[in-house]
Amino acid sequence: MSVSIEIDRYCFVCGPENREGLQARFEVVDGKAVGRYLSRREHQGYAGISHGGILAALLDEAMVYAACALGRWASTAEMTVRYHQPAPTEAALTIHGEVTAHRRRLVECRAEIRSEDGTLLASATGKLMQGREIRDGELPEK
Repeated sequence: MSVSIEIDRYCFVCGPENREGLQARFEVVDGKAVGRYLSRREHQGYAGISHGGILAALLDEAMVYAACALGRWASTAEMTVRYHQPAPTEAALTIHGEVTAHRRRLVECRAEIRSEDGTLLASATGKLMQGREIRDGELPEK
């Protein structure tokens, strides 16, 4: 099953109507988040290298998507990011997120960003707090 979380169309990371945002595309397939992002020059830190804060935002979004696959809205309470290799600008990146543990309202997740050739660029672990149940109609049908 593939689901897209688009209730907030102005989200900085995935909002399709936020012209200033990243406009990354995420979906949930079999309980795991998969995202695609074309890094832009406007989001660089050093020349030709994506800013670490942009990568952290992408990792965070992947973990939220994965946690929401459990049927409740979730928000990040804690996140640890590790940068493995510089992420180039003007390159296609793939982001994966998954739930690693679920206890009551606490969800633990991990996420990673890879280049087109599969090189691991950044990874994260996080703890997310579940909120209210996702209601029918809040997620668009695919």
